[in-house]
Amino acid sequence: MRTITEEELKTIQLVNKQQNKLEILNYGAAILSFIIKDKKGKPTNVIVSPKATEFVKPVYKSHNKCFGASVGRYAGRISGGKFKLDDQTYELQQKDGVHLHGGDYGFPYKIWKIEEQTSGENPSVKLSYLSEDGEEGYPGNLKATVKYTLTEENEILIEYTASSDKKTVVNLTNHAYFNLNGEGSVSDHFLQISAKKILKVDDQMLPTGDLVKLKNQPKDFSQSKLIGNRPLDDSFVLINDKNENAAVLFAPLTGIKMEIKTNQPALVAYVPEELPNDLEYKTLISEKYPSICLEAENFPDSPNFRNFPSSILKPGDLYYNRISLNFKVVS
Repeated sequence: MRTITEEELKTIQLVNKQQNKLEILNYGAAILSFIIKDKKGKPTNVIVSPKATEFVKPVYKSHNKCFGASVGRYAGRISGGKFKLDDQTYELQQKDGVHLHGGDYGFPYKIWKIEEQTSGENPSVKLSYLSEDGEEGYPGNLKATVKYTLTEENEILIEYTASSDKKTVVNLTNHAYFNLNGEGSVSDHFLQISAKKILKVDDQMLPTGDLVKLKNQPKDFSQSKLIGNRPLDDSFVLINDKNENAAVLFAPLTGIKMEIKTNQPALVAYVPEELPNDLEYKTLISEKYPSICLEAENFPDSPNFRNFPSSILKPGDLYYNRISLNFKVVS
């Protein structure tokens, strides 16, 4: 894997008429920051991310936190580091029997090509990456694209597409870390997720194939409740209702609310207890529970479970993942 230099890094700024600003990095097609005014009119960066130059340092790769990145070819875990398609087994990069987030050098560690950019009303940028046949063990030449649009209503629309010349598997998502206070901890945030079940996992965080009912359980976020001092790393099975929010995150301190809608079957909620302290961040973060990821995607390890939604992409078909992050400010 070649070394990527600072000179190759490019940032794209999307600014709407309210002067709220979304910043995208071509490394990993990552969300670098989103600055929106809080209930007091104070500009607040709600994305927890290192500074752009940190992304190409060896220490960034060593932590494998995928800050704001577009994750693929397969977001989440694949058991045994392998899967079977049409009686052929494909061996993937793995560590201790787990393939994670597309492999050792998956999409978060690639320079994506900036295809097009628009300004003015509802500014957008489209980036692409061509993953060659056999990369990280996956079959097919896969062309992946992501389009970020910042609307005048303060919605960040993320649209992933992918096509392949061979039958393959694909599961893309965005791995942004949110803190709606712009600093400190997310322990005072309220979270609601439209799900009645989560995936049961083993001690390697791999799905067993079973679904666990959430009613009256500590991880039941079907009604908005305080995140508190608790780490999370769970795949929530979303209620299939296109008109309903998949999740709502709210910070009373700033009045900033984020509503998520998606066409995906699952939402991974990840609240790390801590983040690496040897990176230089764009915001001040707490030592404990500094952020939350809400990743809209297919089930982890779907290629190895027939009862999970299919992740197979055939030649001539188009993969499409639509994620809407709608920001509002409550007085």
